[in-house]
Amino acid sequence: MFSFTFTLLFNCSFTQKPEFVRLDNIDVIDSNSKYITLKADALFLNKNDVGGTLKTDELKVYINDLELASVISDEFDVPKRERFTIPLTVRVAIEDITDNNNLGSLLGSLLTQSLKVHFKGDIKYKIMGYASTYSVNEIKDVKIKF
Repeated sequence: MFSFTFTLLFNCSFTQKPEFVRLDNIDVIDSNSKYITLKADALFLNKNDVGGTLKTDELKVYINDLELASVISDEFDVPKRERFTIPLTVRVAIEDITDNNNLGSLLGSLLTQSLKVHFKGDIKYKIMGYASTYSVNEIKDVKIKF
């Protein structure tokens, strides 16, 4: 039993948590008179022989500097020894963007047909009792079409 545990510990690579590379492909995938749907891909690289899980519940989305949504998803299984992406999708109500407090920013967005989208917060990684957090802070101007 001891030799099996020893072999398992030293032959499996679990020396570091998966690496958060960046947020990629931030874009508007749908817009209509009621909602804007945004998507982004969180790109990771796992060099370990074990997986784990990632959770995005503490990731906020700001549009034109107003916090308007949170990314909420099920836990995502991390593949071992692989580069992978987690799709992040958020739907924001147009009425939240057109709030009277945001009127100046909205007019600017309508003229340029773009929104300042900011993903900010944490993605949590868990494996066998070990937990770690990745900080995300990505801003991009995205084009919209109504």
